[in-house]
Amino acid sequence: MNAPEHSAAVTAETVDTAPDVAKPLLTVSDLSVNFNMPSETVEAVRHVSFDLRKGRTLALVGESGSGKSVSALSILQLLPYPVASHPSGSIRFKGQELLGASEKVLRSVRGNEISVIFQEPMTSLNPLHTVERQVSEVLFVHKGLSRPKAKIRCLELLRLVGLPEPEKRLAAFPHELSGGQRQRVMIAMALANEPDLLIADEPTTALDVTIQAQILELLKDLQARFGMALLLITHDLGVVRKMADDVCVMNKGEIVEAKPAADLFARPEHPYTQMLLSAEPSGQPARAEADAGTIVEGDDVRVWFPIKKGILRRTVDHIKAVDGIDVRVREGHTVGVVGESGSGKTTLGMALLRLTSSMGGIRYRGQDIQGLQYKAMRPLRREMQVVFQDPYGSLSPRMSVGEIIAEGLKVHDVGNNADDREAMIVDVLNEVGIDPDSRFRYPHEFSGGQRQRISIARAMVLKPRFVVLDEPTSALDMSVQAQIVDLLRDLQKRHKLAYLFISHDLKVVRALSDEILVMKDGKVVEHGAAEAIFNNPSTAYTKALFKAAFDLETVNGDTVAT
Repeated sequence: MNAPEHSAAVTAETVDTAPDVAKPLLTVSDLSVNFNMPSETVEAVRHVSFDLRKGRTLALVGESGSGKSVSALSILQLLPYPVASHPSGSIRFKGQELLGASEKVLRSVRGNEISVIFQEPMTSLNPLHTVERQVSEVLFVHKGLSRPKAKIRCLELLRLVGLPEPEKRLAAFPHELSGGQRQRVMIAMALANEPDLLIADEPTTALDVTIQAQILELLKDLQARFGMALLLITHDLGVVRKMADDVCVMNKGEIVEAKPAADLFARPEHPYTQMLLSAEPSGQPARAEADAGTIVEGDDVRVWFPIKKGILRRTVDHIKAVDGIDVRVREGHTVGVVGESGSGKTTLGMALLRLTSSMGGIRYRGQDIQGLQYKAMRPLRREMQVVFQDPYGSLSPRMSVGEIIAEGLKVHDVGNNADDREAMIVDVLNEVGIDPDSRFRYPHEFSGGQRQRISIARAMVLKPRFVVLDEPTSALDMSVQAQIVDLLRDLQKRHKLAYLFISHDLKVVRALSDEILVMKDGKVVEHGAAEAIFNNPSTAYTKALFKAAFDLETVNGDTVAT
């Protein structure tokens, strides 16, 4: 890594080995970040300054592309230098300057004194290594633990972050875990060395509400126990209310308002802050017509994964990811599927799309598709689309945005010529709020929220009849969530689309779904009209989900979302 541009010379002698506890643990002063592109220089961050003391939590809040993550990644020099540069600024940790520091100094700090939880765990975890190897690696490098001791500590960490059956998960690979489970492994890795500063970049984005509450309580407990400072990057204002002592609101690379959290929520001054606090998904879900036809129907759907043991690898048991579920999605109708990570929500959606093997009956527009082979299914793929939870993992890094969206059009021979397809791409990008001129750029040049909008555009450009939406808003900030929900409702009304909407965000579920399936351990524990379940949940599990979600939205004893 090349040293970034920096106004002052930095040497190892600048280290303050015994900083005063009254002094800030981290001081960021006048930080600016430019991205030097071939055709232009993009000013991503402009003159940002803040302090963070031990035991305190500072939240950087703002919409996608506001500069939150770029500011945080600058602390450990994790930006793509020399494309990224710092025309001004200073970052001092325990009195030591990190901007321009040597690789030796940075290696001693990274993962040891300062740890990071990244937003997208699938791209941060090595797909070729097991959970045990990846968590233990941090302990080997910084603690020098033996393999048996590292295994014991690894199990302790996995239990702390709420990973179910950690003994069985040690040998698992990232693709064998749900999105929430992968994020918990990332958190375990970050907490392994009990760092002085934890940078958490959307740490609960992929988690369901009950686990989110547990993780937030865990982080608060670790702060109290070790005096750890937390730099929290998030768009979830419910998390900010619960966790932050201080808040910096960022917009277009600048801090537009900085206050103690209680003051900010009580008396927001800047118009942008006021907009953020008022923006959340709202409105009523689109109602299917009484005589609307059934688009997708599943009867007794089961997805069982065999557990094999012994030399002969005989099947001794099964993991019942989906166990006997009936579901019907009609034209213009949205069925919301909620439940904790690992409850089988995504597996159910993949089974209905015939993207994973299953038992039971599956019909699409009255046609039995359970036994159809690849060639017979291919004509139906255009009408059955999916938007995945992790946009970065589902978008090819080697293709431009225009090429990604055009791929489905070419495969299904949509459009008379290249000009027709180009016009379709421009139209759909406009619909999802992406500048069509950016279609020549690549996924890594977009923020997480922008990448998710590109994923939605890729699905919607084919004008499908049935769409599985797997956490489509989990990576988006509040204002964009509201826009995407409005867009999905508008598309549904216009084209009478059928949605299977998988989410742990109950505010979004309420705004979009008119029927709900509540899943636990592969089974449906509650099913009915969304309004009835929200107003009067009948099972203890559903009540626990709602309590966890709404507790995150409580301020001064008043429930914000009920």
